[in-house]
Parts: sequence; C-alpha cells; structure tokens
Amino acid sequence: MARRFQLIALLGASAASCNALSMHRKQGIGNQFTRSNFIYSTASAVFFADMSCLVAGAPEACAAGDNPRYLESEVQMKYGDGPDGNPRTRGVVVRRFTGDSTPYKFPAPSPVRLVKEWPDEPPFAKQDFFRADEGDDENFYTLPRLVYHIDEPAVASLTQYYRANIPAGSKILDICSSWVSHYPLEFKDTMKQISGTGMNPLELMANDQFTDYEARNLNVNPKLPYEDNTFDAVTCVVSIDYLTKPIEILKEVRRVLKPGGKVIISQSNRCFPSKAISMWLNMNDRQHLELINGYLKYAGFGPAKAYDITASVPGQPYNDPMFIVEVSK
Repeated sequence: MARRFQLIALLGASAASCNALSMHRKQGIGNQFTRSNFIYSTASAVFFADMSCLVAGAPEACAAGDNPRYLESEVQMKYGDGPDGNPRTRGVVVRRFTGDSTPYKFPAPSPVRLVKEWPDEPPFAKQDFFRADEGDDENFYTLPRLVYHIDEPAVASLTQYYRANIPAGSKILDICSSWVSHYPLEFKDTMKQISGTGMNPLELMANDQFTDYEARNLNVNPKLPYEDNTFDAVTCVVSIDYLTKPIEILKEVRRVLKPGGKVIISQSNRCFPSKAISMWLNMNDRQHLELINGYLKYAGFGPAKAYDITASVPGQPYNDPMFIVEVSK
C-alpha cells in the first residue's frame, strides 16, 4: 500500500522571549515562510503538499544566556490518507533540549591519547560489519523517532562544544541526522548554511535548523549529494556505529569538506544493538575512539584528536559520557 505522510507541529509559547516560530520546507519546494511571519505566535498548524512542519527557533537577539532550557511542541503525523489508504494520525509531545540554561558544568575538553597503530591497509573482515538485524534499514526507520538517544547532559556538552569550535559564518553538514542536530540555537542565524542527511525525511523536516536536507540511506548509497569543497565542518552524532561502509562515507566527507575544514564525530555509549555493527558491540569506549581514528586514516585524513567532553552533573553519580574525535582536511 502506498503511503503518504504529513507532519504537523503545533507549538505554544514555551520559549518565553525566544519564542520565534518559523517554517522550513525541503529545498526547492516553494518559498520559505520568514520568521517574522510567526514571531510571538502562540500556536499554529500548517499543511504543505504531502509533508509540512512548523518548528520553533530563536530570534537573533537571543544570546546563549537568554535561551530557554527546553522548547516544547506537539507533533502529529498523518499517513495512509491516499485513495487506497487507511488514514491514521499519530501525535506526540516532544521536548527539545537547547543545551543552555542548565545546571551542568562543562569542564575543558580532556584529551584522550590515541595510541593504536593501524596498518597501511584496512584490517577489517566482512563479518566485522555484520549486524544482528540485517533487514532493510528504511523499514526500521520508517516511523520518525522524535526522541533523544543520549541524555540531556550529553546533548548539552555537545552543544557547548559546537559553539566553541565551529565559527560563525561556516557551512555545516550533519550526516546521519534526525529531528535535532544539537547545534546551538543561534547557529540558525549565524551560519551560512546548515545541510542535513538522514534516514527519515519526516525527522529531517522537523529539524528547524536546516537550510536544506536530503533523506539518504548511506549504507546503500554512500555518496553525499554535495559538490567538492563545500563545507567548513561536517558533524556526525552517535551514529558512526551504524555505518556498514564507514570508510567510503568518510571519504565522501573528506571530498565535500573545504581545505582546512573539519569533521567532528561524537560518540557516547548508547546504541540500537540490533543495528550496530558487530565489532563495535565488542569494544569499549576507548576502543571506539581508536576505531574511528582508524576509519579516518583509511579515508585519507591525517591523525585525529580525541576528547572527553562529558558534562558534570551536581549530585548525580552517572550520566552518559560524550566523546569527540575530530580531524581537519
């Protein structure tokens, strides 16, 4: 049965003074609504063609200290409404972490020394990239997961790292992305371009920071749909463990990066075990960082640097760790 999807987000004035609203649509589909059309709106619902999304953003006047801790919205997905379909609507209230106005502390990034010496040729066997669930990834990701896969302190630490390490005016690509990219709220206004690729088009549509996006299964087609030397930074958040062709994909990342541009790969210790590759599941956090460094070496990058940027949470003995592996072209 053919499916047609619609995505609606109904947002209230939960962001206080930072309650600017805007709608982003896939690049090339009509004219975008400007943020001024929706500033200080309390709620709205929009349909556009087969899919549409109304999302919350931050006005230019909002500095990091003024940002709310959360942005809340109600998202509804309607599908099966074609002539042969069985119309159904699924709604969910989502809360976005902004990474700001939290009680967490963010120590200076702690360097992690990468010591594994990789041979000249990749030592990986085919079975290293096997997964418990070898079923179609597109079926696995058919319905959008408008949730977080890491906890709020891990999200906030990554947001602060991006703020400190990606300069204003950059062009950014977020691969393996979803409805959030963990970028600071102001990036929507201060960056020249924020592009995204990911498995689920509805999740990408709900990401209000993108200037453009394209849904793509990189395990099937590891080519990135961008010209050479386009981006100043490419990010990948807790997703490298799902890639069955990571070296090919990182070669593409290197191709689309400008000379001097950097790739920032972040990793925690959570995953969908059925979709993570087998060798990843048999490694610890430190080995994961070494493996990512190996991937980057075989993709043509120089030696990478790794950091532990885990946030400190007062009164809480454990929270999700957050690690960075980055390297410049």
